[in-house]
Amino acid sequence: MCRNIRVLHNFEPPATSDEVQAAALQYVRKVGGTTKPSAANQAAFDKAVEAVAAATRELLDSLVTTAPPKDREVEAAKAKARAAERYGR
Repeated sequence: MCRNIRVLHNFEPPATSDEVQAAALQYVRKVGGTTKPSAANQAAFDKAVEAVAAATRELLDSLVTTAPPKDREVEAAKAKARAAERYGR
């Protein structure tokens, strides 16, 4: 999985459309092998990002869980601690 794509399910407040769009963009960049498509591929790239964002939103809206919602700040602190341990910072 691409390291820049974050878990979006089961947060309070729910994932924003900007977060969904950013995840879709990262996915299409990874699959397409480019961060900036050529002019000839821009339309296909943009269409793919929109399709992935729509599928992601549909998935997030359909998922159910009995776990309590996670807090973004707590999860970010945990990720920072893991990174510090991993990279010795």
